[in-house]
Amino acid sequence: MLDAALIKECSDPSLKPAIVEQFVTAAGSADPLAVTVKMSGRLILVPKAISADEAMAIVRQYAGRAVVRVGLTQYPAGVGVKEPADLKPVLVDACENLRRGTAMFAKVLRIVAKWYGNPANDDVFPQIFEDAVYAWKTGEFEGASVFQAPDPGGSVTTYRAAPSDEEEAKSDSHLDHANTESPEKSHGVGSAEMRIDLSRIGGK
Repeated sequence: MLDAALIKECSDPSLKPAIVEQFVTAAGSADPLAVTVKMSGRLILVPKAISADEAMAIVRQYAGRAVVRVGLTQYPAGVGVKEPADLKPVLVDACENLRRGTAMFAKVLRIVAKWYGNPANDDVFPQIFEDAVYAWKTGEFEGASVFQAPDPGGSVTTYRAAPSDEEEAKSDSHLDHANTESPEKSHGVGSAEMRIDLSRIGGK
């Protein structure tokens, strides 16, 4: 789980903390020095970096000839960079990686949401989020590169965050307690929900 202070300080302000945490859980890494390399769709085994210099050496070794992802968000190294030598150690700085990664993911979310017609229906957002995570992992959505694509702008108006294990446990306990007390009190009790406003999404 990401540190709440790190999310508050470093993540893109257009994304609510719950979205940032779910994004990193689904598509990122717990290790800020993590480097993943894929070539022709196959995962290439690389040494585990124990320093920023080691991580950047691996990144520069493969950048330009393989798909290289780095850091907490598994940010696509090389996006907007012409030469491997131009890749900077900030990519493996936890705060900067989170800042860049969440800003890019917010754009990917807007691209996917636009394809769906920017629906206001709360129930559609889980599918948008899932597709955005898949697009982040593959780098493509509907045959186009999401990292190089222009930001469509717009907004995603609502989001129902997936409940945490703790929230689900509390909800289940609440439901059991309600059922024990009175059948009438059990109506309307379900899994915990948190509604998050994404209307502030905008910009890259």
